Amino acid sequence: SSGINAEWPLRPGEHKSNGPKIPLYMVYERALKELPCSYKIWYKYLCLRRKGTKGRCIDDPEMNRVIHCYERALVFLHKMPRIWMDYCQFIVDLNYVTKARHTLDRALRSLPITQHCRMWPIYLNFIKKHNIKEQALRLYRRYLQLAPEDAEILIDYLMSVEHLDEAAVLLTKCLNDEDFNSKKGKSKHQMWVQLCALLSENPTKITTIKVEPIIRQGLQRFTDMTGKLWISLADYYIRKHQFDKARDIYEEAVKTVMTVRDFGQVFDVYAEFEEQLITLKIENRTKNGKTPDNELDLQLRLRRFEKLMQRRPLLLNSVLLRQNPHNVNEWLKRVGLFEGKPREIVNTYTEAIKTIDPKLATGKLSKLWIEFSRFYEDNKQLNEARVIFEKAVLVPFVKVDELADTWSNYVEMELRHEYYDEALLHLRKVTTAPPHKPSYFDRTEPVQNRVYRALKLWSVYADLEESLGTFASTKNVYYRILDLRIASPQIILNFSELLEEKNYFEESFKIYERGIGMFKWPLVYDLWTTYLTKFVTRYGGDKLERARDLFEQSLDQCPEKFAKSIFLLYAKLEEDFGLKRHAMAVYNRATQAVLKEEQAEMFQIYITRATACFGVTHTRQIYEQALETLPDTDARVFGQRFAELETKLGEIDRARSIYIHTSQFADPRQCSEFWRLWQTFEVAHGNEDTFREMLRIKRSVRDKYSTQSSFNLPPDADTTTAAAADPMAQLQKDVQFVRGNEQTQASTVQNPDEIALDDDDEDDEDEDDEQEEEEAGEEEGEDGIVKQCVPDEVFGKLAEQVNQDEDELQ
Repeated sequence: SSGINAEWPLRPGEHKSNGPKIPLYMVYERALKELPCSYKIWYKYLCLRRKGTKGRCIDDPEMNRVIHCYERALVFLHKMPRIWMDYCQFIVDLNYVTKARHTLDRALRSLPITQHCRMWPIYLNFIKKHNIKEQALRLYRRYLQLAPEDAEILIDYLMSVEHLDEAAVLLTKCLNDEDFNSKKGKSKHQMWVQLCALLSENPTKITTIKVEPIIRQGLQRFTDMTGKLWISLADYYIRKHQFDKARDIYEEAVKTVMTVRDFGQVFDVYAEFEEQLITLKIENRTKNGKTPDNELDLQLRLRRFEKLMQRRPLLLNSVLLRQNPHNVNEWLKRVGLFEGKPREIVNTYTEAIKTIDPKLATGKLSKLWIEFSRFYEDNKQLNEARVIFEKAVLVPFVKVDELADTWSNYVEMELRHEYYDEALLHLRKVTTAPPHKPSYFDRTEPVQNRVYRALKLWSVYADLEESLGTFASTKNVYYRILDLRIASPQIILNFSELLEEKNYFEESFKIYERGIGMFKWPLVYDLWTTYLTKFVTRYGGDKLERARDLFEQSLDQCPEKFAKSIFLLYAKLEEDFGLKRHAMAVYNRATQAVLKEEQAEMFQIYITRATACFGVTHTRQIYEQALETLPDTDARVFGQRFAELETKLGEIDRARSIYIHTSQFADPRQCSEFWRLWQTFEVAHGNEDTFREMLRIKRSVRDKYSTQSSFNLPPDADTTTAAAADPMAQLQKDVQFVRGNEQTQASTVQNPDEIALDDDDEDDEDEDDEQEEEEAGEEEGEDGIVKQCVPDEVFGKLAEQVNQDEDELQ
């Protein structure tokens, strides 16, 4: 046997692999007799024997022979996991349950612990294939000793076989183990949800662990699903028929949840629970009849359900206050929910005041104090209301305005009950400056030291002194406001109005000037307009130079938005008390100083006043300036008016020049009215050459605007249709100035069958031209000169004076 090795039986085996099996088995047997510990020979031999059993019945004698071969091989190769795996799988496939279990146990005992992970998958598949409950439980427990991270396999199996108590215990251990990681990818949150569902849905089957502490622990750990956990805990007691305990859980839930979503979930389930109990009681009464106890119980449940629905707004408000206990608006809403219950209202106000931190308050804390005092005032308890206000003014509010609101409402309460002296006493107290006089915006100082600069309190103080005090005391209050530099434009106007009523005009004007020095545009606009109006009304033309100086000061750095009214006041002053040319200069300045949108209106006012003062001839320069300054739309309108003016004055050439100049602003497609007026003008005052010139200009203007807008047209636009629809071309075709009955022949050769459509059109055009020329000739005199009257507007006020002189001579 010295020449035998492990390779030589393989070669004959390969040579005879396609031949009969028995001679091949003999070759392997001889080889194994010589080399009984050869893994390769045994593995090839066992694979060959196992292959030979395919397609045979499980009780065939060959099956036992293969098993016998595996047993012989394991005598020498009991540490080879591959041999054990094939052997165990072979027996499992034969459905030899006991034999397979014993063989798998032998394999686990023979192999080292590091190789067990290769055998357990076969064992677990064997367990699933043969569902023997007690045996499977013992095997799963053995498997968890090797692989505790696979506890979910046992949990799923326990739940499938209704061993819920053990499944809950094992799931709890997994949750308590911080190092446990689910192989199914479940998070701790999902495992908690699974455990809570398991505990709440099976209260009678789970007795080993305490359900309520576990769910309450989940309430602390998973705040995002508080509502569901509370519902699960209540459902646990409902399934145990402990309805009173379930109701207590629901009550605790609606009083402790922190979000509106969780409250909505719990409250809806709570209401449904009560409704189902009532329905059940009604059904029992129907079946068993009415008894006093059942009726009393039913009425009690109905009252409880009704009260629950009435409590919903209050419970929801409690949830919002638990989210933010410093929310003033929610506290006020809570007070409104207790309408008609004075004791609860007072308790709510008291609790709110104790709870809210002024530095963390959301909303105006002063409103809470004011409403609290108003509650006592409405109930005719004025002393208690004063006590509330006295405490309120000592609260360290964040903003000075809140303390000022509190003081002003305190004063108004005293005024409503006609305690005027107390009101004035409160205002004098609060407006007294502390010794060091801190700044209004100094947040390091408490609001009680800064409230003396609150304008709201000073306004109330001034109004009250004006109503109840003397003129001297009122002036003193207003001057103190000015000294503190907290006055508003309205304060200045009120003080000046007061002085004017007492005939202190110069002092009133000084207050205006002092106020103007305190503010900038646009706040100073109302002061300037009121000051200038009052000054002009008071002095008129007596102090003209001073008035002019004031107007110039007001116009210095005046924004365009506010310049118009001041310029009009200035021009009115010059017209009434100054020089007309000065007024015209003011109007001229105004046309350049106002907003672009107001320039056209300003030019129109300028033209109107110039016509009234100097006659229409003085407006030519104004019109020319307007045409240069205004945008195209307004320039076109002023150009039409200018041309009409020149036409009335008989300046036909000037009017035509204006039309020609203005035509560059008039698109024929949009401004048809302008071209109609020009055409009427040429028909009345022009000739054929001027009319053709107008048509040429119209065509050129149309082409200019068409070129500018052609970039917005599509490239395949139908130009033929546009040309056919052009009224300009049609007008040029229709209008004819050639008189006479002769017609120009376009061709010497005529077609006798041709339909003469153009001849009729030409005849119509000639008739229209003759009619237009006849109408124009009617306006001419015998000498061919148009005679028109000169309008009175040309001479302005001179015409009125001449008429008056003629009347006096007569």
